[in-house]
Amino acid sequence: MRLNKTGLFESLYYEPHAGQLAVHRSTARFRVVACGVRWGKTVCAAMEAIAAAMEPRDKSIGWVVAPTYDLADRVFREVEVIVLERLRHRLIQKKEAERRILLRNMAGGVSEIRAKSADNPVVSLLGEGLDFVVVDEAARLKPLIWQNHVSQRLIDKRGWALLISTPKGKGYFYDLFRRGQGQARDAEHESWNMPSWTNPLLDRDLIEAERDKLPQRVFEQEYGAAFVEGAGAVFRNVREVATGEWKEPQHGEVYFGGLDLAKVEDFSVLTIINAQREVVFVDRFHRLDWGLQVARIRAALQRYNSARATCDVTGVGDPIYEQLRRDGCAISPYPFSAKSKAALIENLSLMLEQRTLVLPRPEICPELVDELESFEYSVTESGHVRTGAPGGGHDDTVISLALAAWQVRKVGGGFKCWRAGPRWGP
Repeated sequence: MRLNKTGLFESLYYEPHAGQLAVHRSTARFRVVACGVRWGKTVCAAMEAIAAAMEPRDKSIGWVVAPTYDLADRVFREVEVIVLERLRHRLIQKKEAERRILLRNMAGGVSEIRAKSADNPVVSLLGEGLDFVVVDEAARLKPLIWQNHVSQRLIDKRGWALLISTPKGKGYFYDLFRRGQGQARDAEHESWNMPSWTNPLLDRDLIEAERDKLPQRVFEQEYGAAFVEGAGAVFRNVREVATGEWKEPQHGEVYFGGLDLAKVEDFSVLTIINAQREVVFVDRFHRLDWGLQVARIRAALQRYNSARATCDVTGVGDPIYEQLRRDGCAISPYPFSAKSKAALIENLSLMLEQRTLVLPRPEICPELVDELESFEYSVTESGHVRTGAPGGGHDDTVISLALAAWQVRKVGGGFKCWRAGPRWGP
């Protein structure tokens, strides 16, 4: 007995567009979809997972995997909504804490769908063999996650995989995509390139209007679903300017600080730049009592000749900023908004583009170099352009550096190292 997938979709009031239908009709063991934003990948992936769970068999297990739980939840919650609205009579159990749904399939057997995060694979990606796996935002997954933790789970049951994502450069996702292309394609692989405008529900004119909001390479990647190396990168020349060393404070030298404060699991970071635009000090820490953070930041600013700093005062920044002000630190507020963040990032991007900033060598501050290189343009599911770390990543050192660089910009370019005194001057 085989599942009538078309009949199932009709009973669920799901009408896939032509691109989604091509994916659903494929019988390839490995299906790879490189699609633009708003193409409909979340619904497509969720429906494929539900169809797999309804296959008549004694037992089946499938995962929805993504780089973080937030991303995995997008497909899993779509599955959950469809089940509760249209397949409640087949629901056996829903375990919210485990992100797990048990369903009665067409043969009366038990099928399991579970959401999994790849951020800690040794813990989260353990388990028995799988009948199927859906990987959302697959291009963001580290290659070893797919090779060592996900694909291996499909071997003993000869399970299948659907990897669906907006492209992000040319990595393992691109390699899998190429296996499903051309006359010489691997028989087990099939792949599709689906730009945003292949979704007939989207207005092509509105998509074209987005070209003016993004660099051309980013538009080609995010909307055109093109594999463009480095398309989403915001900062260039990062490693070229990462040639510096940590430097102790020099008598009479002027220093500029940037302070980004932790929010929940993020890091607090203080970055200090000297008058020659060299990053001379970075302190990165988290999960410290507020009092200890204040003392640590104050001590560093004072050590660097009472460095004048700029602080993000959005959210948790306010109380720390006020305390540092009361303690006599020369610190200025920088409230974040979409416009103010854009100005901050644009200034840092320009300094790196012009190579007027010297970063510490990657060996002595790997977090800074890694975060700068991974900081990217992206388009959200709602179609808004954003900059930031990829899902599951941090950008605290980037923001701290950008705040310090903003303080340098305020003084102006080409200034010489003038000595500390009772007044600031040209």
